[in-house]
Amino acid sequence: MKKRSKYYATCLCAALLGSLLTVSAVCAEGKKEAAVLTGVEISTEELKQILLAGTMPVIDVRPDMEYAISHIPGSVNVFETEIEQMTKLLLDRSSGPVLYCNGPLCHKSARVAEKLSAKGYTNIKRYQAGLPVWRALGNTVETNLAAIKRIFSLDKTAVFVDARSNGLFKAGSLPGAVNLQVSDVEAANKDGRLPYTDHGTRIIVFGGSVQEARQLAEVLAQRAYWNSSYVAGTYDDLRKAGF
Repeated sequence: MKKRSKYYATCLCAALLGSLLTVSAVCAEGKKEAAVLTGVEISTEELKQILLAGTMPVIDVRPDMEYAISHIPGSVNVFETEIEQMTKLLLDRSSGPVLYCNGPLCHKSARVAEKLSAKGYTNIKRYQAGLPVWRALGNTVETNLAAIKRIFSLDKTAVFVDARSNGLFKAGSLPGAVNLQVSDVEAANKDGRLPYTDHGTRIIVFGGSVQEARQLAEVLAQRAYWNSSYVAGTYDDLRKAGF
């Protein structure tokens, strides 16, 4: 009887082990299939390398106004439902793209990846960390001219920073703007030009050139002003737009 019980117990253990191995294999296959459908996740550093090399398109799949207000520099905007427009942009079905949206809990990029995969696209990548993590890690973002009027009229707490020289600033600037260069950041933390007590305050940097504004915005992002950005245009562009 003992031998028979031991035999049955051994068979039961073997059956359970077999079931577990089967389930494990099925799960692994499911994960593999999901990776094919939804793309491979990449890190912030990997995204930076792709942007620097220009090896594949980086697509922001959020709504156009969200993109206009703030986006990763070098990315282009195609909303998640506009798949046909996206395919016209992505002529090479074996090279990307990189997709991103509103962070780890946003599913837009995964949905787009699945739709593109169904159309035969391969090598799809997702920057699932998204815009929030990009900013949290001290990276600057770009704001389009189209969004400036909206921000200027609706966000009364926003701080507009003029990165030009003090002489040009005194000759004329945006209403309520403060003047600041890279060398002034430390002092501006103490003298009130920067919202030191609330690093979540929106800060928009503009200058005589996009590069001038971006350089200052990058320094501010590194000082934990995570809600800062630079204008994708010049002060002259702002003036022409009616500011």
